Amino acid sequence: MRRQLPSTQALNCFVSAARHQSFTRAAQELFLTQGAVSRQVAALEEFLGVELFRRTQHGMTLTPAGADYARQVTQRLDALERDTLDLMGRRGRGESVTLAVVPTFAMRWLIPRLPALAREQPDLMVHIESEVRPFLFGETGVDAAIYAGTEEQVRQWAGARARLLFHEEVVPVCSRALLRDGTPVEPDALAAMPLLQQSTRPDAWRLWFEAMGVEAPGAMAGPRYEQYSMQAAAAACGLGVALMPTLLIEAERASGALVVACTRPQLSRRSYYLVQPDLPERAALTRFKSWLIGRATD
Repeated sequence: MRRQLPSTQALNCFVSAARHQSFTRAAQELFLTQGAVSRQVAALEEFLGVELFRRTQHGMTLTPAGADYARQVTQRLDALERDTLDLMGRRGRGESVTLAVVPTFAMRWLIPRLPALAREQPDLMVHIESEVRPFLFGETGVDAAIYAGTEEQVRQWAGARARLLFHEEVVPVCSRALLRDGTPVEPDALAAMPLLQQSTRPDAWRLWFEAMGVEAPGAMAGPRYEQYSMQAAAAACGLGVALMPTLLIEAERASGALVVACTRPQLSRRSYYLVQPDLPERAALTRFKSWLIGRATD
């Protein structure tokens, strides 16, 4: 079947012109003449039978249809480029899988375990992209996502199915210097210590103290950090006590940079899931998923 597709050259000229809102700047980016870009876009409009740009006295602007088409085409060209570079890099050997992963989880749990995967399956390459919110798989080149959230959030992920990897457990940690003789304290004593806050979970300490049955008026006070890696660094420097997921501070606890400030861990509301499109999965994803589930249950 002959596909109804315009040339990639025309599409590339179009997305560049759309991004810059200028044929001249698109031409500079693509090392073409302004006239060549203009002709490619005009040919694309003729092929589609749709006006993509509206020419004005002051330049040009995308039509609503053009803006929508530019967004969709950009995503697909990006995916095509990734697939091409992947194939070129592997020289046609082996398989690859592309994951969208919460950044801190990727750096502190997943990536340290990938050398073991490389030894076990040297022909399987894992590409990692950063993503913290649900997205539409059909608009990306991503095979699966490792997502941290609630069961309700995962159920509402459109066009996807999920498998629970593990529940998240949080524990108070700090520098040994903040504790007398390095000995953990009780929750009521912790309430009087400086607390480090996580921007995306402003009520985390409040919920922890409530679960411990301790009144803590200052539970939501203290400096806030956007990422757990920042919070862990601040705690290791002695700035206060951080309420951290245990799986994100394995290295700091092993080295002694962080110690448990109170031996009262708590299950948080979030868990980690492997989420994938509700479609037949590729063999590469099947292999990676089997390995990942094995590591999650170790």
